[in-house]
Amino acid sequence: MFSLSQRFQTITNTAITLGVVIIAFIVSTSWIQLYFNDAFHNTVSIANIRPKLNIRTSRYYGSSNGKPKENIKVNFDLDTDLTSLFNWNTKQIFVYLTAEYNNTKQTTSNEVTFWDKIITDPNDAILNLTNVKSKYNVWDVSENLSGKDLNFKLNWNIQPWVGPLINGHADGDATVSIPKKKKKKVVNEEKKVANEENKA
Repeated sequence: MFSLSQRFQTITNTAITLGVVIIAFIVSTSWIQLYFNDAFHNTVSIANIRPKLNIRTSRYYGSSNGKPKENIKVNFDLDTDLTSLFNWNTKQIFVYLTAEYNNTKQTTSNEVTFWDKIITDPNDAILNLTNVKSKYNVWDVSENLSGKDLNFKLNWNIQPWVGPLINGHADGDATVSIPKKKKKKVVNEEKKVANEENKA
C-alpha cells in the first residue's frame, strides 16, 4: 500500500507532466497559427524621414567632460498592418523603430531606437502614422553620426500569455544620409578669421 508521501509525489509528477504537455500544446498551436497567418512576412512602409541633427554639450544629451555630442531626432511616416501577429495567445505586442549604421572604428554595426509603441488590441494594430516625431534623442558615444547612412526597419516583439517571447522585424526600404554639421567651436573660429580678414 502506498504511503501518503508516495501518493503526493505521484500526483505532483502527474500534474507537472500534464502542465508541460498543455504548455507545449499552447505554444505549438499559437506558432502554427502565426505561420498560417503569414505573420513573419509583414510589409511595412517607412517614408518621409526628416532627420534633425543637433550638437549639445548638456549632460542631459550624453556629453561627457564638456565635449559636445551629436544628437539626432527624426520625423517619419509609417504604414503597416500587424493584425496577423495577434491570436488567442497574444497578450500584447511591443513595436519599435530602429536604424542601423556602420561603425567606422569597428567591423560591427550599431543599432539605435527612435520610436516604440505597445499594442494591446488588434484594432490598434493597423499603424498609419504621418509626420510622427521620434520619442528619443539618439546619440553615439563612440563616434559622430553626421555623414552616416541610417537604414530603418520596424521590429516587433510578441508577448504571449503562455510561452516564450517571439521576435521579428519587417525590413523597410528607407535609407537616410545624415547631413554633416559643423561644431560651434569650428564655426566661431571661422568667423574670427573672416572678421580679421575684413579688418585688414
